[in-house]
Amino acid sequence: MGAQAMTTDQKTKQLSFSQAEYGSKKKLTRRDIFLAKMESVVPWARLIAVIEPYYPKSGKRGRPPIGLERMLRMYFVQQWYGLADEAVEDALYDSQALRNFCGINLTKESVPDATTLMGFRHLLEANELPQAILKEVNSLLKERGLLMSQGTLIDATLIAAPSSTKNEKHERDPDMHQAKKGNQWHFGMKAHIGADDESGLVHTVVSTAANVSDISKTAELLHGGETRVGADAGYVGVTKREEVQKKLQAMPHEVRWYIAKRRKPIRQMK
Repeated sequence: MGAQAMTTDQKTKQLSFSQAEYGSKKKLTRRDIFLAKMESVVPWARLIAVIEPYYPKSGKRGRPPIGLERMLRMYFVQQWYGLADEAVEDALYDSQALRNFCGINLTKESVPDATTLMGFRHLLEANELPQAILKEVNSLLKERGLLMSQGTLIDATLIAAPSSTKNEKHERDPDMHQAKKGNQWHFGMKAHIGADDESGLVHTVVSTAANVSDISKTAELLHGGETRVGADAGYVGVTKREEVQKKLQAMPHEVRWYIAKRRKPIRQMK
């Protein structure tokens, strides 16, 4: 009896040589362990449901678009490892672990290029979907009792970018500015962060130009259910701000503030 033709399903399940070789290795790397953990904890179905209404149903020239879950996984790889669009593409060609995570088999398909990833990232940003993703993740954490709601730590961090960074019009990005931290100047943006004070999990992120003061976004970092807020010395006087007072008046509980004191200047030694 002659050999039967391989079915489509069998072809789909057929492993490439590199996949088979990778699967037989004895040692798991830190990347393997991290990606396996993310595979199990990220609520993929829920996040896809958030993005799907905005994702195009057809690609260029009527071709079906690249799968939404694959693009989402590539986007997460980019965020986790701090990679540029081109670097994500290169990393996927270099790493079988990353290809497995994103569901890419090079014997059947190419890695989505940097331009495709950039388009997906711009789609998310244009529709404020990163915030929606964070909100969905926080909802899941609350459901599992992992995100407490009575204490918030607030802080801000600079996100540096090369001073030559340009936008699509090849102009200096208006959202990026210079800011001084200590004795050094930085160019880029600033992330204002609100995090749960027990678990350390982030519940709110607000992005601004780097020259926006840390204290100015405090009200936006409070979710409204706090009884305590902690911050460093850069937030001294925050409760006197009008927008913060309005936020506090609308909250059901009295809020205690724990603000670090500013360091006293060291007197010059004689």
